[in-house]
Amino acid sequence: MAEQTAQLKLNYKKTILTGFGFMASCVAWAVYDPYITKLLDHLLGASPTVAAWSEKLASVSFLQRFMESQGNSAVSAAGRFTIVPLLIGFIMTFDNIFGVIFQPTFGKLSDRCHSRFGKRRPFILFGAPVSALLFALIPLMGTIPATMVCVILFVFVMSLWRAPVVALMPDLTPPELRSQGNAVINLMGGIGTALATVLGTIVTAFYLKANGMTKDSPGYDEFKTFPYVFLSVGAIMVLGMVVVMLFVKEKDSRLLSGDIIASRDEVARRAAEKKAEAEQKAELKAQKLGKAERRSLLFMLGGLFFLYCGSNAIQTFFALFASEILHRDTAEAQRLMLVFAVATAAAAIPAGWLGKKLGRKKTILLGLGIFLAAFVVFFAVFAAVGARKGFSLGDYVALNRDDPNNPTVSATAGMLNALVFPVLILAGFGNMLITVNTLPLVLEIGGLKKVGTFTGYYYTATFSAQIASPIVYGFFRMFSGTYLSLFYYSPIAFALAAAVIVFVRHGEAIPEKVLKEIEEKE
Repeated sequence: MAEQTAQLKLNYKKTILTGFGFMASCVAWAVYDPYITKLLDHLLGASPTVAAWSEKLASVSFLQRFMESQGNSAVSAAGRFTIVPLLIGFIMTFDNIFGVIFQPTFGKLSDRCHSRFGKRRPFILFGAPVSALLFALIPLMGTIPATMVCVILFVFVMSLWRAPVVALMPDLTPPELRSQGNAVINLMGGIGTALATVLGTIVTAFYLKANGMTKDSPGYDEFKTFPYVFLSVGAIMVLGMVVVMLFVKEKDSRLLSGDIIASRDEVARRAAEKKAEAEQKAELKAQKLGKAERRSLLFMLGGLFFLYCGSNAIQTFFALFASEILHRDTAEAQRLMLVFAVATAAAAIPAGWLGKKLGRKKTILLGLGIFLAAFVVFFAVFAAVGARKGFSLGDYVALNRDDPNNPTVSATAGMLNALVFPVLILAGFGNMLITVNTLPLVLEIGGLKKVGTFTGYYYTATFSAQIASPIVYGFFRMFSGTYLSLFYYSPIAFALAAAVIVFVRHGEAIPEKVLKEIEEKE
């Protein structure tokens, strides 16, 4: 009895060390979205070709009428209409396209990886340092084609080790403790995201001090700090890989018995390995889901699709929203996201506990409810303040666009800056309730021996959403004329996610006692 109780306690030290790989990945992605979108906005906005395409599209009569109905009158003449947001949306889907194509493949390959380092760590050993190098090169390119080459190579290599680094925790954690284990992993991810949110500010401060400048100095340009930010992220990624390789021990996953390993007969050794691999492959193939389980899996993956449609749009375009609406630069936008990251990290352990206590599905739906409440608060307060001052949402957007230094605009931007804090706190808490429990729920449907495969399915759904959402929202933003539209695009996606997840009927943790009984029967 004492032995069984000990088995049900999560090894926090081992789980924290395992989380360093995920933390390194989170640092990279937390910097990737705001800085890459700003970099692309800068490069594309300065392109004469893009300006000519924008002008040509804006001259189409029915598009002009549509834009005028959105408050964008005389957009072509004023140079206000641009296809840059749409192009950014397309480019920002590349990492997700690669995730959909390659991540399930690398997840399956890691399930069948046979090495003395285990199943997952070989992918991390190669992927993390190569990704770090490519990431550091991105801001040094200077041209759109060269930048795109580095971006594409970076997202490909990231897709190689993303599923394996996530699957490492479930491999080393009993199924009943996976929500708690995932809470710790996401806490490490939250720490990584929090670090990323202040990284730009720290680098900028050192840069200004080293050059004897301030942000108001004539020669200051935030883009000059980008190479140092990207290099710092690369160093953190390598550090995370080193921690995992040195302190996280996977079992030797080679399928050979001790006698055959010791044998000098290379032919016999290879034959034995092929036989063992074929038996493992046949066993995995024979494990099929029932009809009800497949239905739950499809509903869950559908819910993940809508969920990530909403969250990815915010994540991708937040820096541009902060620049346009809140009048903040990239480093300041990242500091705002620190509030979200801290709230997310603070909710990690409670989210794991709630997942075990209430059930994963109920906790996910609770998180979605909190998300929606955050947006309701934002719009309710904004509408109330606007009504008191005598302007509507459309009035503010037009005034902000035409006269950003207007006292009314400055006062409203200040109010929005204050209002965004409680929204980010609520969203961060709700986000962790969802994140901690979605992956374990999907893995539980898949079973014990297909962790890598179902991790791949999980990312197929999330990356599919992240392919569609930047394009759909980029198109939407192109005609709406404001990034404030993020705050009614995303709630619709979250409501759809909740409506789909309601129909999930499987995926709750199987008690350790039941698993032992199943093993004894087998």
